[in-house]
Amino acid sequence: MSRTAPARNVLAPRRHAPARRHNQLARLLMTAALIFVVCDARDSAHAKRRRAPAGGRAAVVVDERLSALRESPDFSSNVLRRLGRGRAVGVTGERKAAGGAVVFYRVAVTRRTSGWVQSDALVSPARAGDDARLLRLARGSEEFDRVERAAIFLETFPRSPLRPAALLILGDAAADAAARLSRDASRRLDAREMEAGGAPARTYFLNFVGLDRYRRLGVSFVFDGARGEFQYDGAAWREILRRHPRSREAAEARARLGASSAPAAPSK
Repeated sequence: MSRTAPARNVLAPRRHAPARRHNQLARLLMTAALIFVVCDARDSAHAKRRRAPAGGRAAVVVDERLSALRESPDFSSNVLRRLGRGRAVGVTGERKAAGGAVVFYRVAVTRRTSGWVQSDALVSPARAGDDARLLRLARGSEEFDRVERAAIFLETFPRSPLRPAALLILGDAAADAAARLSRDASRRLDAREMEAGGAPARTYFLNFVGLDRYRRLGVSFVFDGARGEFQYDGAAWREILRRHPRSREAAEARARLGASSAPAAPSK
């Protein structure tokens, strides 16, 4: 004769509910920690790529078209990786390629990664003439490439007599970028969506994703709400007048600031 199983009291608390809630909370905390680590890694990546590993002569990648890291100093050698513009390396040796027309540098990228890269891809404050070479490259570049190479110049060559020229290049390129950013933001930010979102309209522009890579270089823009456009804040031009008032570029910087309606500091 079979026994009838006792009825379950559905109102009684479950024994494992506290443990289940604890596990769910632990998973949420782990997920939050992972998101924080990823975001922190992204924020610090730009700083790390400008810090050369210990040992060797400090150098920076300025021409990523030539910056293939190879196993040996030969164009037929296996490529280990591509080094991005702005990447800091330590130069530990050099060798001419077959024929002698091209010099390869042996570079340390990290403590565990090294290889050979064409010397023309790099500049170093310890190598005479590299400041002039990078300035020529910046002048021959377009749009964001010009801004970034001018910014690399200013960071890499703090005592170069060519700094006023690099500052003028940076300021003019940033002013040109402001017009492009204004067009891009106006096209991508929908007026009805901004109104529906409820936040002040200008804050959508100040959070525009196109500004991010310029901010990482220390280049700032202000937003003119009346005109609906970005303007370069003029920091490079003001630095020319403050630090190089007798340079040839000072008169041009003064004229740029006189023609600009941007305030002295970016809006918050």
